[in-house]
Amino acid sequence: MRISSHLQLATGVSMALAMMFGTAQAAEQWAPTATKATRLPATVASKSSVASLMQAGAPTQISVALKLRNKAELDAITTGILNGKNVKSISSAEFLTRFAPTTAQVQAVVNYLKASGFVNITVSDNRMLVTADGAAATVKTAFNTELQTFNVDGRTVHANTTDAQVPQSLSDIVLSIHGLQNVHTYRTNLVRPNANTLAVGGHNPTEFSAIYNASGLPSAVNATIGIITQGSMTQTIKDLNTFTNKAGYPPVNVETVTIGSPSTDTSGVGEWNMDTQDALATAGGTIKKMVLYTANTLNLTDITAAYNRAVTDNVAKVINVSLGMCENDAFNGGITASNDQIFQTAVAQGQTFAVSSGDSGAYECGGPGTSQSYPSASPYVISVGGTLLNTSGTTWVSESVWSCTTASSCQANVNGGAGGGPSLTEAAPSWQISSGVLGSSNKRGTPDISFNADPASGALVIVNGANQQIGGTSLAAPIFTGFWARVQSMNNNSLPFPAAAIYQKAASTPGMFHDVTTGSNGGYTAKAGWDYASGFGSLNMANFAAAMGSTPPPPNVLVKDVPVSGINLATGANLVYTFTVPAGATNLTFKTTGGSGDADLYVQVGAAPTTTTYLQKSDGSTSTETITVASPVAGTYYVLLNGYTASSGISLVASYQSGTPGNVLNNGVPVSGISLASGASSVYTFVVPAGRPSVTFKTSGGTGDADLYVKLGSAPTTTSYLQKSNGASNNESITINSPAGGTYYVLLKAYSAISGVTLLATD
Repeated sequence: MRISSHLQLATGVSMALAMMFGTAQAAEQWAPTATKATRLPATVASKSSVASLMQAGAPTQISVALKLRNKAELDAITTGILNGKNVKSISSAEFLTRFAPTTAQVQAVVNYLKASGFVNITVSDNRMLVTADGAAATVKTAFNTELQTFNVDGRTVHANTTDAQVPQSLSDIVLSIHGLQNVHTYRTNLVRPNANTLAVGGHNPTEFSAIYNASGLPSAVNATIGIITQGSMTQTIKDLNTFTNKAGYPPVNVETVTIGSPSTDTSGVGEWNMDTQDALATAGGTIKKMVLYTANTLNLTDITAAYNRAVTDNVAKVINVSLGMCENDAFNGGITASNDQIFQTAVAQGQTFAVSSGDSGAYECGGPGTSQSYPSASPYVISVGGTLLNTSGTTWVSESVWSCTTASSCQANVNGGAGGGPSLTEAAPSWQISSGVLGSSNKRGTPDISFNADPASGALVIVNGANQQIGGTSLAAPIFTGFWARVQSMNNNSLPFPAAAIYQKAASTPGMFHDVTTGSNGGYTAKAGWDYASGFGSLNMANFAAAMGSTPPPPNVLVKDVPVSGINLATGANLVYTFTVPAGATNLTFKTTGGSGDADLYVQVGAAPTTTTYLQKSDGSTSTETITVASPVAGTYYVLLNGYTASSGISLVASYQSGTPGNVLNNGVPVSGISLASGASSVYTFVVPAGRPSVTFKTSGGTGDADLYVKLGSAPTTTSYLQKSNGASNNESITINSPAGGTYYVLLKAYSAISGVTLLATD
């Protein structure tokens, strides 16, 4: 919401107001904020003569990050979630009511900024950020620090050379000040391969589902994916449409949320294309929505606002971040403090930020000591590292660390390598400490998991209409983003932040991971189990989804002889349908026709099939395939349609021939007046739905001795049956507890001649 109109004040008037307010505030003590003096690059710090005081009227835009309210209560909620407790997530409305700054607190900050000379003041919808336009002079008055200008790598930049402060009366409200420097910005974690590193070969994003064993999982049809981006999204969306057409995916519902002023910058198109295309592919090719939170620049103020908007909207349960910066610079700038609040709120709301671990090995800050990338080092995100992936076709063979050797060679602009190691600025979260993986360290360890990132085995991304092979942990992060969206979709978007589950289940469910045991990121070497070079390794998605307790959503229902048309499947993606078959039916068929590609059919009665567990499967290499069951049992058939290759425009139809009804029993409806000669018999059928607690078959009345024999799926005999009755009269019964769903056949056998007998079935 906007607090003031676009008021245009002359610089002189602005400065005058600032000086007047500064005089009024002179008696009040200054209080510290989380924003410290900017850490300058060594080449600048050693040459102080290159610095000059920023002109008083030079324009600046700042953002004031406010402190959470009732933080101890929010800490209790997130601690429970992070420790794997069954803690209910909060809504955005609940956050605003309980934990956001009050309107009075916000107004106090707004009033102070106005009095200091700032204009165009806006407040974020969750009241956590207050943004304003001003000048160097207003910054000095408001925050008791001066801005100086420098030349860094050909750029003219500015920075605060002392810590930022606020009046003591605002110390319980204001956390940090952003925008006082633009020396340090976010970097994309994208690396293109050198010409001599292409021996392994790149992968089409559609292949990652099969490689990481996600082909049997439903697509993320219920999930919305968020992606943090920057600049113009026009080409990215155009290339995404090209990608979906080639992959046979349906069109994607893409929303671009512009943060601040729109930008025409296209320098990051390769990064954003890799994020969008790979996240969509690992999500199975079909998602509910993709939201691009698009900042104007990669400056810390703009990206922080993008993070905050994604959390305020709270529509995406997974948000991809393929960005990073030196953790020391994030800490000194107050970014760590303010952004960790945003990420903590996301955890409380059931959202997950998936963040690339960095592309400079163990030396994100340049060496000589090890250092990590932020926000990968935050304890409220999933840090995703990088591997070199080896496959045979689309079958996973092995992974090793995306390796490098020294601080200089590990830098992303030289050779690059997978980020990972102990943080210098972030404490270890409880879920890492309790797992024992950190040993004696009390610092956050990164990464948590890893996926393909080495540019030599990178992704074939469509950029400006043509394929480019690209890698970096900017590839690994969206691979996980799409996979996590898939698992969330299977669970109705109800799963919490997954760190606790990953660490707690690691020992008991080692099959969740492809452990990476070879390679080094320059500072740390891979070993069995968790390590600073690769975390736990990559995920075996089928096993991971099962460990997370995933249950597929209710399947689609087929109606006899009514085709379902326009089915699109990516390679490895699948859909499940159900079809009810009555007793007496024959020649049951499931058939695909039309379209293009190769889609295979798998059928099973009573439960959903997989590509390895089924009653029957189709054989063929086209989109026209058939399964026929000549003598089907009555019950519910599950049909898995799997994209062996990308398939589109397919129709699926189910049919059967209706047989004679025969002796069909209806629940609770007696069949009376049955007469049989000695030794004669009659067969009845009764359909029992799945989930019934019991089923009972009972005879009564009349004369003689009638025996009951029951069998599931086919007619019993006096020697082959599931259960039989015992007795010497016509009052006999059979009860089956917890029966399987399906058609039960009842043989009524006259041990001696019977007359006037009644047969009743109930469930």
